[in-house]
Amino acid sequence: MASSLLPFSLPKPNLIKACSLPPTATSTISTPETLDQKFGRKGIKFSESGYVPLVELTVRNGSSLRLRIPDGLVTSYKPKVNWKDDGFEEVLYTCPAAVSDSSANPKGGIGLVINDVSDPASKLSPLPTQWSVKDVDSDAIDALQVELSCTSGNLDITYVVSLYPESMATAVLVNNNGRKPVSLTSAMLTHFKFKRRGGAAIQGLKGCSYCSHPPLSSPFEILSPAEAMITESLGWFSFDSKSEKKPGSWTVQDDPYIMLKNKMSRIYTAPPTERLKAFYDTPPSKYETIDQGCELFFRVIRIGYEDIYLSTPGSLSEKYGKEYFICTGPASMLVPVVVNPGEGWRAAQVIEHDNL
Repeated sequence: MASSLLPFSLPKPNLIKACSLPPTATSTISTPETLDQKFGRKGIKFSESGYVPLVELTVRNGSSLRLRIPDGLVTSYKPKVNWKDDGFEEVLYTCPAAVSDSSANPKGGIGLVINDVSDPASKLSPLPTQWSVKDVDSDAIDALQVELSCTSGNLDITYVVSLYPESMATAVLVNNNGRKPVSLTSAMLTHFKFKRRGGAAIQGLKGCSYCSHPPLSSPFEILSPAEAMITESLGWFSFDSKSEKKPGSWTVQDDPYIMLKNKMSRIYTAPPTERLKAFYDTPPSKYETIDQGCELFFRVIRIGYEDIYLSTPGSLSEKYGKEYFICTGPASMLVPVVVNPGEGWRAAQVIEHDNL
């Protein structure tokens, strides 16, 4: 059952499972009509945009999310954040695909990236993934899940996207069917939208070690790793701001709040040398984004990953629109995850809120 991939404290509904198709038949399902016929139910609706199949989940209180099936990109998450009839707020920052380029994909949203780094001599690139719907679960539209699957070489990968009234989650399970261990780097990166640049902050990472570090490259990135690492001047009146240190130079977060106005690209985690010790401090399992402009906050929970990635565009955000955004999420970047033959690895991210 898909819900078994999510080993965290969220509502545990009595899930009603849809009829699964055999693996050989799953890949042939592509049209919204066929998907709706096989997997559609109350709260789960399949459609398409620009010939790309989508699925939209909507729970009883009206909270919703939209997922692109082929690339597994969540392009919208609108939770109910107050009791007004129109009390829904778009959480994600997404740049639409260029109209002039029909092959281009949207950028931003929530995406999964996995790299096979088993061969250090090989060029680093995300594993090729072409997702198809494997299953869906639901509980009287108070808990909805879509399970996607794909195969990349000897790896079977399952990706589960879940929606609840006050939270959503993404979970990944990688099974190694080969004869050799596989080393992976991975991240679940969320592009959060903020009303204004000056009102964006994060709390919950005080006391955690961090260093400047580029993100993993992905098809859904807004800023490339090179762009993310470009520094910019803080200006004459940025007395309360600190310039970013060089990559590889570790610092401890000593302030309770991280102000996100200025450009940065960081990884919060235990330094790899510290992990060689019998005991070491791990990064917090959760932290919160704060949008003072909308007076909203969202809690990000890390499961199975060892690192937390955080980047901000600074003044570069102006080229994408009036609203501000950050990119953050759990990751395993500095020390690869080793999946032995016949074994599996799982990890997840939860975004929840208490705004109601």
